[in-house]
Amino acid sequence: MTTATSTAPAPKPLFPPLSGRTLVTILLAGAAADIAWEIWARLLTPFWVGGPLEPAGLVQSVFGLSSRPAAELIHLVVGVVFYPIGYLFIARPLARLILPMLPWWLVGAGFGVGLWVFALYVMAHLFAGLPPFLGFITLTWASLVGHILFGVVTAAVVRWRDGSRAA
Repeated sequence: MTTATSTAPAPKPLFPPLSGRTLVTILLAGAAADIAWEIWARLLTPFWVGGPLEPAGLVQSVFGLSSRPAAELIHLVVGVVFYPIGYLFIARPLARLILPMLPWWLVGAGFGVGLWVFALYVMAHLFAGLPPFLGFITLTWASLVGHILFGVVTAAVVRWRDGSRAA
């Protein structure tokens, strides 16, 4: 009796294990992506739109905060901890399930677009009462670039930590 063996690689699991290594991946991805965002938002965007992106101002509007440092801290924690969790446990699994052929960087860019929609439609419009996507002013497009950069950096760090070529 002979058995045939498959040489096809095993499918990647949808979700990472709940482990210390995954926690380190979350924090490294978030820190790297947040640094990339801050460089874009505060150093490069002013050359394009005349001033920096100010996500802490949006946080203040949404939560009615008067403290700028508290708003900056909220945005930092969301970017370093919660957005990478969203990539690992929502965006990447959905991509693996629905469009498994997508390259990692495209999954990351799509994740960034999703973050942009969340920030400028859900938070800015639905919660803070501002025009949807801030009325599509130049700042809107600078924010889109920054969120795509954030998503791609998050995906790159996760890929590096996984040691894989897949999203």
